[in-house]
Amino acid sequence: MITLRPARERGHANHGWLDTHYTFSFSNYYDPRHMGFRSLRVINEDRIAPGQGFGTHGHRDMEILTYVVSGGLEHRDSMGNGEVIRPNEWQRMSAGTGVMHREFNASKEEPVHLLQIWLLPEAEGIRPGYEQKVFAPEEKTGKLKLVASREGREDSLKIHQNVALYNAVLRGGEAVEHRFAPGRHAWVQVIKGAVTLNGTALSAGDGAAVSDETALDIRAVEDAEFLLFDLA
Repeated sequence: MITLRPARERGHANHGWLDTHYTFSFSNYYDPRHMGFRSLRVINEDRIAPGQGFGTHGHRDMEILTYVVSGGLEHRDSMGNGEVIRPNEWQRMSAGTGVMHREFNASKEEPVHLLQIWLLPEAEGIRPGYEQKVFAPEEKTGKLKLVASREGREDSLKIHQNVALYNAVLRGGEAVEHRFAPGRHAWVQVIKGAVTLNGTALSAGDGAAVSDETALDIRAVEDAEFLLFDLA
């Protein structure tokens, strides 16, 4: 079963410095039908104006992944990390017992476009942690590249939840297949372009919940990039 979450139906807020779309309920956007899917709690698509950003604020008991689509995002946190995240880089921050951080557009001229993803951890009170890794374009072009997993396998980011997150870039006409272990589910989120998911059409910003399927055939209608979360 594939349940589409169209981009046009997402929550939306424009604060001037921040233009954001919420796949699931977040901040002042609340929809009891869209509170997350399995352990996936947040997918926010943010566009932050030059020189602007989120001031210092705190998180706890959440696995937070950040992926920059374009531009650069400056990160500082109470663990002592200070980095700029750029396209093809992924950041994992385990908030655990508590982390303070700030995130700002690293440019004074260009906006930054990013996805902020939250996953519920498998346990509370985990020791906070941080990772940042580059996955080169050729690693994910024409195939599913594992970028985060519970075990950190295949040199992916290690997250404290039974999730495997894949990133893929397909040229128009290319296809990939993902097969499920028994009892697994998926969420597919399209970042760019357009694909079909077992024949169901998705475009940029669209998401889809997948349950009771043995496999997914993902085909690019045009050049596309997407995420696939394999979830317990």
